[in-house]
Amino acid sequence: MLLVQVYLAEWRGQKVALSKLSSLEYQDDFHHGIFMLEALQGPQVVQLVGFCLEDNTLVTEHHPHGSLLKLDSVFAQEQHQQHNTWQIRLRLATDYVSILHYLHNSPAGRRVMCDSNSLEKTLSQFLLTSDFHLVVNDVDALPEVDRSRGLLVKCGHRELTGDFVAPEQLWPFRNIGKPFSDNLMPEYDERTDIWKIPDVTWFLMGRVPGGDLVHFHLFQIHEECKKEDPMLRPSALDVLKVYQSVYSSMVRGNAGFRDML
Repeated sequence: MLLVQVYLAEWRGQKVALSKLSSLEYQDDFHHGIFMLEALQGPQVVQLVGFCLEDNTLVTEHHPHGSLLKLDSVFAQEQHQQHNTWQIRLRLATDYVSILHYLHNSPAGRRVMCDSNSLEKTLSQFLLTSDFHLVVNDVDALPEVDRSRGLLVKCGHRELTGDFVAPEQLWPFRNIGKPFSDNLMPEYDERTDIWKIPDVTWFLMGRVPGGDLVHFHLFQIHEECKKEDPMLRPSALDVLKVYQSVYSSMVRGNAGFRDML
C-alpha cells in the first residue's frame, strides 16, 4: 500500500505536488517526513510549500520530469535529446554525491539514506529538475547516526540481501545457516551510502560518448567506495571533490581538443 497519494495541483499560479496520506496507520511516518523536510530545507532538497497536519497533507514544488527512475525516458524525448551528454549525466552524478554530503552533514545531524536497499528504490528518492539537476524528495527514512554518541542504525527490521546493499547491511551469520535475528543484527553508519555510489553513477552515466572515459577517471575512487571495511571508504566529500575535479579536467580537455581543430 502506498504511503501517500500524490496529485498535481496549483497554488498562486504555480504547479505544485499535493501529497495526501493514504492511511492513518502511517500517520506518524508521514508527520516525521514533514518535520524532516522542514529541517533539511536547502537547494538540494525539494522545496516545501506548506503542510497541514490536521488534514495530513503536504505541498511541495512540482518537477514535471518526475523521479530519477525516469531519466532515460526523459532523455529519449526529442526535445531533450541534446541534453543526453556525458557532461549532463556526470553533473547529475555529482549532484547525487553532493546530496549525500549534505545529508551526512545536515542541520538535522548526520543522516543515512535508509530507503536505498535497491537501485530502483534509491533512484525513486530523487527528482529530476527542469534544468537537469537533482533534489532529494523522500526524507522520511533518514535516521541519524553519531559514532561519538554510540548512535548507529539498522535500515529496517528484515534481512537485507543482494550486491547493492553494503556488506555490513547483510546478515553476518548466513553462511553458517543461522536464521536472521533483528536483535543480533549489527548496526552501521552512513558509510553504507558510500558503498552504493558507484552503482548509482553507473546508471546515471548511461551509454553516451565520453562515458567510458568518465568511468576510467572515477575508477580509483569507486574502488575505494567498495572497500569491504566501511572505515576504509572515503567520505562523501572526498568523492565529491574527485567528481568535481574529473568534470573540470574533462571539460578543459574537450575545450583544448576543439581549439586544435
